[in-house]
Amino acid sequence: MTAVSAVAHANIALVKYWGKRDGALMLPATSSVSLTLDAFRTTTTVTLLPEGAPDEVELDGVRLEGAPRTKVVRFLDLVRSQVPPELAGRGAGVVSRNDVPTGAGLASSASAFAALAGAAAGAYGLELDRRGLSRLARRGSGSASRSVFGGFVRWNAGDLDDPVRGDETSYAEPLPTAPDLDVAMAVIVLDAGPKAIGSREAMASTVATSPYFPAWVEHTELDAAAATAAIAAGDLTVLGEIAEASAMRMHATMLAAYPAVRYLAPASLEVLDAVAALRADGVGAWATMDAGPNVKVLCAARDLELVGEALALAPDGARRRVLLARPGPGLRTETLP
Repeated sequence: MTAVSAVAHANIALVKYWGKRDGALMLPATSSVSLTLDAFRTTTTVTLLPEGAPDEVELDGVRLEGAPRTKVVRFLDLVRSQVPPELAGRGAGVVSRNDVPTGAGLASSASAFAALAGAAAGAYGLELDRRGLSRLARRGSGSASRSVFGGFVRWNAGDLDDPVRGDETSYAEPLPTAPDLDVAMAVIVLDAGPKAIGSREAMASTVATSPYFPAWVEHTELDAAAATAAIAAGDLTVLGEIAEASAMRMHATMLAAYPAVRYLAPASLEVLDAVAALRADGVGAWATMDAGPNVKVLCAARDLELVGEALALAPDGARRRVLLARPGPGLRTETLP
């Protein structure tokens, strides 16, 4: 039986993706810019089963059923719709191991669907270049389009007027990066449990009800262009300022939804204050947050240990869990014997 294994790493958006213009094709309302990290990854193996066999999905040793399994099967069906009938009729065994806390705002779906895209395309003989894999991964999770590539990545919104052209032109690509832009990221894990409201539901609510959403779209496109330029120029200060502003705008837009979507927790605000204190002391550090309470802090690689240690100590004397990460690689695949 054909089996292909793939490894993909999580990415953290510096210019945020929040909101879709087409939910079926997973087309974003805006472009976004991210950094793929080395510390969090998903390893997925897809094995073709005999014709007519049902799909089997396992995550971290647990067999998935219900909605989580359905999400994976729909993605496999998308792959099978693009291959010859003799392959399309075969089920798949999917075994995945996630080194990213699932559902906690640490981009677990990005690494998960990028790895699934690589493994499933390989197992079913679907020959795709990197752009094609990015477009495929996007259909499972929008941010997965970026995890196909390592380092700094831009996900292009694509054609905004034509859904077909939008599907063809909405993909991620690696960004030209100044050779002296040596960055790192400290991830402060405040709550690794599942979120009370999932990203897709929260996005849909924000798009439908937040009066701030049109302004969010306008500013995010400007931020994506400015961040792309800062990365090429090696300007960490400008990039960090853009990243922190983008995160705060995203959360403000969510808070203005009805009902309000609130991922910020008291502990999140404590960390944001600590990051501001680091800057006041002359240390370059900028916070970003996704759909969850956890805080990620962009800094120069030389300051990573200092930043991590400063943020590990909470005001009450307790130790926070801090994970240190550097830029990570893009998607890798391997055909198994």
